[in-house]
Amino acid sequence: MLIALICTDKAGALDTRKANRDAHLAYIAETGVVAMAGPLLDAAGDMAGSLVILDVADAAAAESWAAHDPYAKAGLFSDVRIQPWKKVIG
Repeated sequence: MLIALICTDKAGALDTRKANRDAHLAYIAETGVVAMAGPLLDAAGDMAGSLVILDVADAAAAESWAAHDPYAKAGLFSDVRIQPWKKVIG
């Protein structure tokens, strides 16, 4: 099941994102369930959120993955949307 995590960073949290980026990328590599991912950008081109597509068994697995993400543990996000997603193109 493909699930999109659409995450918005808290205002002024770019330093928190940068400080936890290596741990976040290691978590992605270790868990092996990320189909694609990348930062959302603000008008200035700075990282301001995340879009992560997970390939997991169910929504509960996605919620668990999101909760254990180092970005979430660091309190980076103001909100996280967990939404089933269907790949059509790409």
